[in-house]
Amino acid sequence: MQGIDLHTHSNISDGVLTPEALVKKAADEGVHTLALTDHDSMDGVQRAIDTATEHDIRIITGVEISSQWSRPSTNKNYGVHIVALNMQHVECLEVVLCTQKRVRAERAQQICEKLEKVLKHDFYDEVLQRVNGHADHITRSHIAQALLENRVVSRLQQAFDRFLKEGKPAYVGLNWIDLADTIRAIDEAKGIAILAHPTRYGLSATNIRYLFELFSQLGGHAVELPPRNEKASTRQMIDRLISQYDFDVSIGSDFHGDHMPWAKLGQTPVLKDGQVGVWESFN
Repeated sequence: MQGIDLHTHSNISDGVLTPEALVKKAADEGVHTLALTDHDSMDGVQRAIDTATEHDIRIITGVEISSQWSRPSTNKNYGVHIVALNMQHVECLEVVLCTQKRVRAERAQQICEKLEKVLKHDFYDEVLQRVNGHADHITRSHIAQALLENRVVSRLQQAFDRFLKEGKPAYVGLNWIDLADTIRAIDEAKGIAILAHPTRYGLSATNIRYLFELFSQLGGHAVELPPRNEKASTRQMIDRLISQYDFDVSIGSDFHGDHMPWAKLGQTPVLKDGQVGVWESFN
């Protein structure tokens, strides 16, 4: 579905481009409806809206909220990202996003403290410079980039595999908002709660099915379709679950920058017959 991209990131979170540059690039790529969905921050949305008037692009208010859920049988917390779109009362998310920013800043400092113990190097100030002093914008990707530039690792994924993933020396556990509270806040904001990239959490098929059931029970509205390069059997499973729970669908590239060629701006999945796009309900 060319022309619509409802999941993108700017340098307000872990993207490369400024909100203004992102909008300009989207216009060059033929996108006419764009959502800027930075992690736990809407600080760049108004900048995108202001720039869009010059490029005949419609900006949908958006944010990607880091959340967690649990399954009683496993007694374990799992991370999940919920994209909130088209909020009519964004002020209803202020408390949630302020809390998320505080948690994000604390987590970043804790990760850097662990890295300093292991590597005898203080990465925190370097990472802070990347986000222009905004500690609440720091993501693990910023920390991974610092490890790469200091030649601790030879590629970004290696930073996660050696230091940042669960069970590794610099891992800091999840302390995000509960999924139920995320959906409730989005409802209060009169927005649309979307389960982002459902195949990217390393979950078993059983846990994916449980997550869909839970998301439905909690009042989730839609599911983001897997990327075009997802294997057919996985895409078919997601399509079946979308149909089973009568979810609408969203499409987004999850664009961060040209350094991630598998997530190109404006290149989004095609809907199957019978699937309903969330944009059909946009005012």
